[in-house]
Amino acid sequence: MKLALVTGANSGFGFLITIELLKQGYTVVATMRKLENRLELVEQAHQLRIEEHLHIKKMDVTNHQEVKKVAEELTDTFGQIDLLINNAGYCQAGFLNDLELDEWKEQFNVNVTGAFLVTKELLPLLKKSAPAKIINISSVSGFIAFPGLSAYCSSKYALEGFSESLRVELLSEQIYVSLIAPGSYQTRIWEKSLKDAEKYNLDHSPFKAKVINQAKEASANAGDPNEVVQLIMKVSQKKKPKLRYPVGNGIGLLYYLKRLLPYALMEKLILMKVKAGN
Repeated sequence: MKLALVTGANSGFGFLITIELLKQGYTVVATMRKLENRLELVEQAHQLRIEEHLHIKKMDVTNHQEVKKVAEELTDTFGQIDLLINNAGYCQAGFLNDLELDEWKEQFNVNVTGAFLVTKELLPLLKKSAPAKIINISSVSGFIAFPGLSAYCSSKYALEGFSESLRVELLSEQIYVSLIAPGSYQTRIWEKSLKDAEKYNLDHSPFKAKVINQAKEASANAGDPNEVVQLIMKVSQKKKPKLRYPVGNGIGLLYYLKRLLPYALMEKLILMKVKAGN
């Protein structure tokens, strides 16, 4: 039976990925920052009668000691890992003049350094089961930057660079690194970011107000996250998956337009989209 580890498994994509992997016959190590957040996952697995192969571990991806402890426990218990899904992350909203340094640092600690720490500590276990796969959950914001999301976009751009470099490093060892780049989907990631936006004094900045309204509209019209989960299942089953998989309504087109069009034109399109918001 294959073994997968999923970070940030208590909600959003991580929750759904964990359940689907269990359905597919994987043994899944589901990690989360706070164990008290495990109850919904445990209940769902129990209802589906797939809880036998679910192992829940406390692991804050920014805490090196916790990551090392989980790696040591997996080494003793399983000896190898077939699939690592770096899903843990969040979206820090904020225009540059509103962001605090601690908010900026924490965004990178979770979204980038967390993926680095987990991958580094689990790499020996992945090598023992090669061919193996690493799937990093990125975002459309990892190849197109939007106003009001400089911290989040920067972290996802960094995750993309990390993944590209790591892929080339590990190909000869039959470990395939892939990026999933979703657009807007109905997960809890938007709750915190939109709540953060409430602290801004929007009355004195019509542009900020339009950006926030556009974000709310995108959140309200977000897609079914199971579409992303099914793509991840397909990638996990491929013998030699490619590097990048954009997913979502129009996201694939956006990716190719960004590569082909002059940036000045992309800039105008983004501004037009923002100004068209209510």
